[in-house]
Amino acid sequence: MTITSTPVLYSFRRCPYAMRARMALYSSGIVCELREVVLRNKPETMLALSPKGTVPVLLTCEGKVIDESLDIMLWALRQNDPEDWLSPQHGSLEGMLALIERNDFEFKDHLDRYKYPVRYEGVDTVQERTKGELFLQDLEQHLSKNSCLFGAKLSLADFAIAPFVRQFANVDKSWFDQTPYTGVQDWLNAFLCDEHFTVVMDKYAPWKEGDSPVFIPNCT
Repeated sequence: MTITSTPVLYSFRRCPYAMRARMALYSSGIVCELREVVLRNKPETMLALSPKGTVPVLLTCEGKVIDESLDIMLWALRQNDPEDWLSPQHGSLEGMLALIERNDFEFKDHLDRYKYPVRYEGVDTVQERTKGELFLQDLEQHLSKNSCLFGAKLSLADFAIAPFVRQFANVDKSWFDQTPYTGVQDWLNAFLCDEHFTVVMDKYAPWKEGDSPVFIPNCT
């Protein structure tokens, strides 16, 4: 078991899973050592902790390994949740988790086939985009009542889902901008301007063994 003075987070800046983990850590105020990963050259120390080789991977001070992004979010926020991400203005934590599950196991599947068609034999990108739209329609319904998914302020569901909608929108931004999902468009634009997103998207050099530690959140 590895014991550390601060948690260690292996991350990759552009990965939506890693983005949402970093945003939750930033919100909680928990200081972590950040180790930025190059995915084509993953550190052996990370692979020793989590052989599946995906980011994010969090090593807690007690030596526990958490290698699922939503679990990292919940771990951080259950220790300190100053912005009430786990207590939405409307609905419940269970409702947020159900919507996140749809994002992670339904929408993400169509997003991958839409964004990376060369990885899937015989994929029809327009068909996959249309299937992905069903989730956007559900989000639009939530946003017809409030500016955010579960109220007037961003909460767990918003930060867990928005990085994936960002990817979906950016595949063909001209198409996305002319869709009738104006609530989703406004919500996504607000997310992209939000401090949590802009701060965690700061660039860091890839980590290598022996480097001086880099700590987040970086509030300067």
